[in-house]
Amino acid sequence: MSDERLVFCKKLQKELPGLSRPPFKNELGQRIFNEISKEAWGQWLKDSVKYVNTYGRQFDLTSKAGQDFMFKQIAIYFGFEEGSLAATAFVPAEHK
Repeated sequence: MSDERLVFCKKLQKELPGLSRPPFKNELGQRIFNEISKEAWGQWLKDSVKYVNTYGRQFDLTSKAGQDFMFKQIAIYFGFEEGSLAATAFVPAEHK
């Protein structure tokens, strides 16, 4: 018998295994823990590289401004907030 915690994933719209703990020690981290699956969180981690590569020089991601920027992108990505994700410099391979 599995002890895996299931959540109804807001991003993927189905019941899936959840994270083992909140990814951040704030309200957003708790919301992700409650409403986002491990699978969707893994997708964000892959996609977040685009933001780090695009904005890493503009924002020190260890600073409050940098963290606020990334938290905003996460909230939009998972549908917790309305808005558009920030543009990135990422160009898919077929468009290079």
